[in-house]
Amino acid sequence: MSSELLGVLGVAVVLAALAVGPVGPTPRTALAVGALAVSAILLPVGLVALGGVGLATAAVVDALAARRTPASRRELPRLLARGVPAPLLVTVAGPPGASVRIRQPRVPDVSVEPAEADTRLEARTVARRRGRHVLPPVALRVTGPLGLAAWRREAAGPAEVLVYPDLPAARRLVASVRTNRFGDPGNLRRGPLGLGTEFESIREYSPDDDVRQVNWRATARIGHPMSNQWRVEQDRDVVAVVDCGRLMAAPLGDRTRLDTAVDVVAAVALVADEVGDRCGVVAFDDGVRRRLPPRRRGGEAVVQAVFDLEPRRVDADYELAFRTVGRGKRAFVLVLTDLLEEAAAGPLLDAVPVLARRHAVTVASVADPDLERAVRTPPSTTDDVYTAVAALDVLESRRRVAAHLRRTGAEVVEAGPDRLAAACVDAYLRAKTRAQL
Repeated sequence: MSSELLGVLGVAVVLAALAVGPVGPTPRTALAVGALAVSAILLPVGLVALGGVGLATAAVVDALAARRTPASRRELPRLLARGVPAPLLVTVAGPPGASVRIRQPRVPDVSVEPAEADTRLEARTVARRRGRHVLPPVALRVTGPLGLAAWRREAAGPAEVLVYPDLPAARRLVASVRTNRFGDPGNLRRGPLGLGTEFESIREYSPDDDVRQVNWRATARIGHPMSNQWRVEQDRDVVAVVDCGRLMAAPLGDRTRLDTAVDVVAAVALVADEVGDRCGVVAFDDGVRRRLPPRRRGGEAVVQAVFDLEPRRVDADYELAFRTVGRGKRAFVLVLTDLLEEAAAGPLLDAVPVLARRHAVTVASVADPDLERAVRTPPSTTDDVYTAVAALDVLESRRRVAAHLRRTGAEVVEAGPDRLAAACVDAYLRAKTRAQL
């Protein structure tokens, strides 16, 4: 047998011994085997064979030293907010002398940066899509003290994470309402000092008071002007009606129209909790997918009901959704949908008047930044001109639909993806202040 053949056989024996099951050779082992194969040309056969046996023995001993599965721990919040970074920490205690490489496998809608580290992984996790996601188990590569053999292990197990809408933005709106920085008196828990919907007390007249506040009987009895003080009534009903049909699947940058609608629902629901109202939700497409009747402190329940909604490729049944809202007590009904030209918006235009007879209805739709950009950007090519004309046509159609909705008694709110939640909260508080609920 030639020395070259012996070297090749030595390589095969070592690799076969280490490549069984979850254990395998390392680059250092492969380099050592290659060196033995080259040395077989110059050194005696017996010496090369002895070196091969020694290398194989060292690799096996190294594999045995690192065979114990390391103790590991993964720390990750179970509740994430879409687009908001969250910390991920994986710590591992490996066998003495061994080195451990950690890798957190990714899923398509949840990014992990960095995804790999030695012994301790400190990463930032960002979820790009709402809903339920399962992170795979942590992958470990445990290398023995000599660096000749490595074990492939799994640790921590799969982890389910729930990705909610943009709750930090919703809580910032709540904080603005709480600190009276939102700019609407409907945020005050005791109501404004002007007109309201519920009598509170009689006080001294102030020059800034509306004449309708003057209590003439108290004025005549006491001998100087007295005013009624009213407060905005609490315990009103707020119902968010969310369209989950095909139109809400249209992309808006890194999100869909439905993503923006769910962000709005979260903001309005949490603000309703803050001002003492009851909040509920109806999500629909060609059928009712979620329904939660208005309840006190219902913001968290509303968010849990809608956080994993996804659009379906069906037309929305507005009549069914509005019938589901029912003929209960008067409420602020926020309809989140997409406004199109009159023909496509026909079912919405036919259904809104029935709802507006009993409730204070606001129809909210997100404005497409691409359309606005196409109109405002000076064209440089012929294609730009055609794009601008098409964008103008779409925007004009939306304006006609909005005007028709206003004639039926509904308020219409349109704003960009980052401003729609604040605009809807403003419409809700304005309805409270004007005693429309």
